[in-house]
Amino acid sequence: MSADIKLTRLAECAGCGAKVGAGVLAQLLDGLPTRTDERLLVGYDTSDDASVYRLSDQLALVQTVDFFPPIVDDPFRFGQIAAANAFSDVYAMGGEPKLALNLLCVSPEMDDEAVRAVLRGGYDKAYEAGAIITGGHTIRDLEPKYGLAVSGFVHPDHILRNDRAKVGDILILTKPLGIGVTTTAAKAGLAEPSLLRLAEEQMAMLNRAARDILTDFPVESCTDVTGFGLLGHTLEMAKGGGVTAVLDSRRIPLLPGVLELAVMGFLPEGMYRNRRFAEPYTRADDGISRALLDLLYDPQTSGGLLISVPEKSAPPLLRALRDHLPCAEEIGHVEPKQGDTFLWVR
Repeated sequence: MSADIKLTRLAECAGCGAKVGAGVLAQLLDGLPTRTDERLLVGYDTSDDASVYRLSDQLALVQTVDFFPPIVDDPFRFGQIAAANAFSDVYAMGGEPKLALNLLCVSPEMDDEAVRAVLRGGYDKAYEAGAIITGGHTIRDLEPKYGLAVSGFVHPDHILRNDRAKVGDILILTKPLGIGVTTTAAKAGLAEPSLLRLAEEQMAMLNRAARDILTDFPVESCTDVTGFGLLGHTLEMAKGGGVTAVLDSRRIPLLPGVLELAVMGFLPEGMYRNRRFAEPYTRADDGISRALLDLLYDPQTSGGLLISVPEKSAPPLLRALRDHLPCAEEIGHVEPKQGDTFLWVR
């Protein structure tokens, strides 16, 4: 690809920040005719990460799809990140991805070398995940986009859902926040190269290790933190459980330097959509800065897993996670529902 063409310049939005807002999406889906099936264990009614269909008493099919415009300029890295993000939905359900299909939109500004690099990035992550890409669909588009439709498997009794948080649970997050702010600053040429490299490495990292570890613990609820931001995805968990999630703002892990970038105003459009969705259900203590709250609404791409686990199991789970994921952190706990408040940032 020509050296003066940057993938992120070909797209209006970047990564999971391109997602339709959660509130708008709920309105679009409301009232659509659907069929019922007793084998359908998880559908879209709880806004979970993937659908799950029982095949037998021992096996269930997990299906998801995810694709987005470039969030980085390097085509190979873009392919890696988009694939890791798609596989994450299966891991968040406790499943193992097995088959995948490419979804690729090719911009006329991209040459064959760039297109092949995107695909190689996807195949690279599929190989790491132990999944097989068996085909796909490619079209022309003014904006490049890439992702995967993924099928995986999970035992029906071991499904992790996003709506099962219980009072007394501890909340753990496995990756730091700040991806949307970092990539927004990068578009302006004002993100430190070291920060951008760290963000790219984090986005390309599979959530496989976290899934492998948490399946040995009695996890109540789990979701991955992506386009709706930490507060948007935590809101889905709290609403589903009918509880209030209390977040300790001092313990939420952030990428280095992103708070300063948020203060400077490098905020992606998706942050404002996420704020409109979650803010009516959120209470923030006095002293919590606007910039920090912005980061809690910041859309993440291929973010970490948010885990709700009984209090007694949280310390050993956190120790096990930190052996592989040093940034894993206990970020809050679950209390009985406080009026109309599902989220409380302290």
